[in-house]
Amino acid sequence: MSTALIWMLVALVTTTAMGFPVGFTLFGSGILYFILSGQDPSYAGELILHGLAASFVLLAVPLFVFAARLMNDGGITDRLLQLCIALVGRRRGGLAHVNVMTSLVFSAMSGSATADAAGVGRVLIRMMVEGGGYTRGFAAAVTSASATIGPIFPPSIIMVFYALVTSTSVGALFMAGVVPGILMTAAMMLMVAWIARRRNYPTISLPAGARIVSILLRSILPMLMPGILLGGIYSGAFTPTEAAAVASLYALLLSAIVYRALGLREIWDALIETARVTAIITCVFFGAFVFSYILTVERIPADIAAYFQAADISAVTFLLFVNLLLLVLGCFMDASAIILVMVPLLMPTIHALGINPVHFGVVVTFNVTIGLVTPPYGMILFVVSGVNRIPVKDILAEIWPFIAVLIAVLAVLTYVPWFSLALPQYFGFVR
Repeated sequence: MSTALIWMLVALVTTTAMGFPVGFTLFGSGILYFILSGQDPSYAGELILHGLAASFVLLAVPLFVFAARLMNDGGITDRLLQLCIALVGRRRGGLAHVNVMTSLVFSAMSGSATADAAGVGRVLIRMMVEGGGYTRGFAAAVTSASATIGPIFPPSIIMVFYALVTSTSVGALFMAGVVPGILMTAAMMLMVAWIARRRNYPTISLPAGARIVSILLRSILPMLMPGILLGGIYSGAFTPTEAAAVASLYALLLSAIVYRALGLREIWDALIETARVTAIITCVFFGAFVFSYILTVERIPADIAAYFQAADISAVTFLLFVNLLLLVLGCFMDASAIILVMVPLLMPTIHALGINPVHFGVVVTFNVTIGLVTPPYGMILFVVSGVNRIPVKDILAEIWPFIAVLIAVLAVLTYVPWFSLALPQYFGFVR
């Protein structure tokens, strides 16, 4: 490890601790490395241009963000919410069950945890607190925890990041997330049922049969979206990036033309928000391209792989180490930054140990997703807190049982690869 790399890591840790944006810390520390190592700092710009030019799949990110915003503003999420109430509202703690189920349905269209938490999550928290008798902390905790389904169930923006840095098939990763997404939904609903029984939370008075039929009919068009997306990807009609464009177009047509819920002003606001979010994500990518290049030049990934091989560590032990490392990093770093920085370091080792990269992608994605709801960084905690004006401490008081459930599901997914690989193997994406 060179002196320039040591100073780069010191600068990275220091600026991150001071609260600078992740993209700026990665890029700035990378520039410092070039200066101290006697290289031309302008080479960082060349790396960024080459990285972006080769990353067609990256276009999927702003398109999925745009689609999620249109669904939130265009009446689509309201129809999905009513469908979930009709499906699971009759259970004790009905609105909490609806919260989890809505996250699963919404994740099949947006792939974003924050879009779920800030959009339909806000509506559900208000319903739970004002009409259901739930505490604000519990309602926010369920919303935060269930939003983590978004990055697991396809389509997933975080899995797009993983595919970008590992050259893994996006289609295989999306299919690998189906069973884990359903598994974590079932696990959280079991936890909700246990808490609801202990606290005697109410059920929901369901509408008459004719009303339920009307709800089902109103939800047909929104529910066609995941079928169109996944069907198009796996039939070969379009790529995952093109699927994101189809999702945006479909959401726009439904919201603006069919439901007439959006005007030009709302569409413009959605475009502005998409540009803002995309700019933040792109800054992280800029820094990650530079950072990954430096680590490769310093042979850090190769040295890590050689260390684990020399230590004769099994795949089981290595996966345990990865889980512990990523869970800790998730408390302090952004999910996309962890994927972009850490995964390239670990890839040579997983190949050497014979770990399937699709299975590893699910494990890594699940780890960083848990980090979205763990303090002190937990992005979703702050999103839910800020949007609903609920203190973070109130959310933390209620969210630990759900974090425990998520970690238990992570353990199952880590050591039973069948849950991740069954569907990709059945459809021929993985041998």
